Amino acid sequence: MIKKKVSLLSLVVFFLSLVIVAFSATSVELDETTRTVIFDSSGKSITLTPEQVRRGKRLFNNSCAQCHNGGITKTNPNIGLEQESLSKAIPPRDNIINLVDYMKEPTSYDGQTSIADLHPSIKSAEIFPKMRNFTDEDLLSVAGYILLQPQVSPEKWGGGKIYY
Repeated sequence: MIKKKVSLLSLVVFFLSLVIVAFSATSVELDETTRTVIFDSSGKSITLTPEQVRRGKRLFNNSCAQCHNGGITKTNPNIGLEQESLSKAIPPRDNIINLVDYMKEPTSYDGQTSIADLHPSIKSAEIFPKMRNFTDEDLLSVAGYILLQPQVSPEKWGGGKIYY
């Protein structure tokens, strides 16, 4: 009987330790260096708050991940949300200001044509209802989340179907 109680107690302690480790791993805050991203085309940077990162992740997952899960672009696998693709767009979308502008009024990769009728945006919120209530702060949070992902998951973000 004593052996059974010890075994049961050991089992409970083991599972509790797993829960504690899993919880602490997901609740770790990103340091300031990781939360610092490029703000504008002049190279000025901004450090996102932990709340902005959480909001950006939540909004991205709810509104963008259907087509951009893991930083890929399902409709065009040649262009993702990794730094290289964002920096080669016209205008470059590798900073907060330009990404927010894109989410307000998206254009083709070469910047020549509006794609607001195809890509969710503030301009086309009547077609894409998830964008209706996005504030400028929401857009900043989503853009920040996108830009910090290469620092959080450098190999996976934009890695395509190898990972997702």
